[in-house]
Amino acid sequence: MGSHEDMCGKVGAVRLCEQGLNQYREALEAGVMSGDVADCLLTCGLLRPLPGSVGVYIPIPPEIAESDLARPVEQKIQNSQQVLTELYTSFLAAKGVYRKVQQQVATPIDTLMGEDVISEALQMAIGKCQGELLTAQPGGGRPTHLLAEALPRDLALLRRGVQQRTLYQHTVRSHAPTLGYIERILAEGGQIQTLDEIFERVIICDRSIAFIPGSPDRKTHAVAIRHPGVVGFLSKAFDHMWERATPVTAVMGQYRPEPLTDVVRRSVLRMVVSGCTDEVIATRLGMSSRTVSTHIRKVSEMLGSRSRAELGYLVSEHGLLKDEPADAT
Repeated sequence: MGSHEDMCGKVGAVRLCEQGLNQYREALEAGVMSGDVADCLLTCGLLRPLPGSVGVYIPIPPEIAESDLARPVEQKIQNSQQVLTELYTSFLAAKGVYRKVQQQVATPIDTLMGEDVISEALQMAIGKCQGELLTAQPGGGRPTHLLAEALPRDLALLRRGVQQRTLYQHTVRSHAPTLGYIERILAEGGQIQTLDEIFERVIICDRSIAFIPGSPDRKTHAVAIRHPGVVGFLSKAFDHMWERATPVTAVMGQYRPEPLTDVVRRSVLRMVVSGCTDEVIATRLGMSSRTVSTHIRKVSEMLGSRSRAELGYLVSEHGLLKDEPADAT
């Protein structure tokens, strides 16, 4: 006789055992069945006791037996569907209130388009800065007109006690206009460090609002972010870069830092070995493609390389990239 486990497999499932199917066939052919029958036939309702007889069963059409079993399940589903519908309906009003309030309050992310709009938004945010200004400026030396615009603002911040930490790429160490700006900032107590690579431009005021590019065209598209989670993430990324950067300090009484030529050249070589083109290297390190070519040419002459592929091999063979300094990325 088929057991309940044979029939169900698990609670709530309906499964006929092979013995039950055979007995059901026999009952259909004979019209009745007597004696021991499989439990699954009785549980599924495919055999029912013949009224007035003991131990005699009659076969039931599968559609009827199925309908009898499915009816309470369908009722439960209908009840659950009703509860679900009432749940959705009860939250409609709350959703409407939420959306209305969200539209009224300031959004945590603003899209800024146009150089004038971006400049004005930066001036307003930096003007309200009370304790700390963090800036990461990739791309090498900055244009003279931007330096002239930023200098009075940044000096005013320093003089009213706002701490400033600025990250540039190593290549600014040979850019005279940027060095002139750096000299003034350092003299007023600002801190400036350099890295070979910076992940992207970012300005963070009091760790409460951050400005990042809104598109590859940094001049005309920017995003102002006030979301605490995103601003916190960007601040931690800045701190991580700062820990790996090299400070710009005074040299022989003047604010003219060492050019870090060896560090920059190692960065160029690392990217050559990785298969980067001169254009990609120039973009990532904030220098011109011509400067990249000069670094590659000098190392090629030193190692006797006649091709870029051979240069990569010789750089590895001579161990020129072993034991890189901590600021290498």
